[in-house]
Amino acid sequence: MTDKKTEVGKYGPIYEQFKDNPVGAIKHLRKMKNGECRNVIYRDDLGYVDFIWGEVTDPIKHKGYGLAHIIDKHENEIKRLHYELATFISIVIKYGKFNVKKSTPQKRVYESETFRFIVAVEKGRNWLLTSFDLIKKPK
Repeated sequence: MTDKKTEVGKYGPIYEQFKDNPVGAIKHLRKMKNGECRNVIYRDDLGYVDFIWGEVTDPIKHKGYGLAHIIDKHENEIKRLHYELATFISIVIKYGKFNVKKSTPQKRVYESETFRFIVAVEKGRNWLLTSFDLIKKPK
């Protein structure tokens, strides 16, 4: 598959070829370290979500946004759960349950029952995956 750059947006090159292919989009953005993939994953209650590479703004405190931030902050935790990062993020977004109390019109939070997975997405053209957290649910 060739990488067609249809245009350049706020986050760099826009890759359109990963519609409904979150694992492919994550692997591609990780390789390119720049840009965004549109219409990567779909949920009936949300619509399409775009993925962006983003950046790590503070590597010491693990601050930032986008996949770069998620990889920096959570990849080792996800590996300890015996998942590949791209597969794990796809599962969380696809099957997480909407949490109305933690969500706002600009941010939606989804969680699972066993662990707390928080996926925040900001509305632009589509929703953008910008944050992700992995926290054990309190007993």
